[in-house]
Amino acid sequence: MEVQSDMIMDRKLKRSIEGKKREFDRYRPFPPAVVRRLSEQFALEWTYNSNAIEGNTLSLRETELVMNRGLAIGGKSLREHFEVINHMGAIERLRLFVDHKTDLSGDFVREIHRDILKNIDESQAGLYRRHNVRIMGAVHIPPSAMKVRGLMEELVAWYHETNRTTWPPEVAALIHHRLVHIHPFMDGNGRTARLIMNFVLMKHGYPPAVILAVDRKKYYRVLQAADQGNTNAFVDFVGRSVNRSLIIYLNAMKPSTENLGGNGGYITLAEAAERSPYSQEYLSLLARTGKLEAVKFGRNWVTSLEALEEYVENHGRTRRR
Repeated sequence: MEVQSDMIMDRKLKRSIEGKKREFDRYRPFPPAVVRRLSEQFALEWTYNSNAIEGNTLSLRETELVMNRGLAIGGKSLREHFEVINHMGAIERLRLFVDHKTDLSGDFVREIHRDILKNIDESQAGLYRRHNVRIMGAVHIPPSAMKVRGLMEELVAWYHETNRTTWPPEVAALIHHRLVHIHPFMDGNGRTARLIMNFVLMKHGYPPAVILAVDRKKYYRVLQAADQGNTNAFVDFVGRSVNRSLIIYLNAMKPSTENLGGNGGYITLAEAAERSPYSQEYLSLLARTGKLEAVKFGRNWVTSLEALEEYVENHGRTRRR
């Protein structure tokens, strides 16, 4: 598989994640009630966003009603309901694999995929594709169906070798890209890749990273760039999702006296604009391009006073409103 293998995350982003991970680990063992609440929150957000990226039209609230209350939503297809139920089942299986220290294998990936397509397409669930495919709107043409099994065996072997020497968030990004590059299944490749990405993170003690549906266009853009050899942007994209999850978990773990505002010490870009010589629009541009350390909650970016002060110090105060 001719894809770049030395994907390295932006150093500043990597340091930010490493610092938060050290702080995250200091809170272990986590309070059971907090773990339960966060697990439920992330399962819902993860399910909603992963399905929405693939075209599921259920809202976050509707996803919660299907997921937790077993309700049917009028005007929505049976497939969309099963996509919610199936994704939740796949998350539960993934958690069991992590708890039981199950290691990655081809059978492992196929089991996750089987969960994704259960009651949707039983003829394809858990089976490598037997036909050649093209991805609508993509430049990359997935390899021949005849090569899929061998490429998946190579991927698993590569993972076991790389996992021993490479930083987990980078491995998670790498395996996500490589899996969708192979495109081993007729359907459900994106959901499966995002689940396997999070298996790698969770296995190494990170919270799951949620790729947001509002970032769908950028997600596909950096994936396409990775297919063409420019892989760093995709690694950074995944890294920002990891960073966001750590912020959410740390916010929940910290005592209320430490919890500044609603985002664990983070401030909105509107607040940042009031405290700096920059406009909110310019700060938004810096956040979107990764020049200002920031994280997205829903549709809104937040940053920290420390990150803002560091940017002002390093880049001067010339940019005005």
